[in-house]
Amino acid sequence: MAQLFPKHHVMGFIFSLVLTVVAMAVVVYDLSYTAAMAILLITAFMQAGVQLVMFMHAGESEDKVTIYTNVIYMVFFAIVTILGTLLLFIWDM
Repeated sequence: MAQLFPKHHVMGFIFSLVLTVVAMAVVVYDLSYTAAMAILLITAFMQAGVQLVMFMHAGESEDKVTIYTNVIYMVFFAIVTILGTLLLFIWDM
């Protein structure tokens, strides 16, 4: 029976809940803007990592190097898109 129980999935779910509670605590305790953004960014990236590894099974397939390379590629293009948008619309460059 122990082999059938999804221990890692339950641990990932609990960790996701803890990260969500930490993010909600930022709002409840009315932290400063800098501290709030730092905590929210850290918890968001940790949450994305937990979701990718635990629930989307990114590390369980044979081509996990390809999957992680594609994730890094997508993150790079997301950052370039966000910074490009900020440069054009907000920073007026």
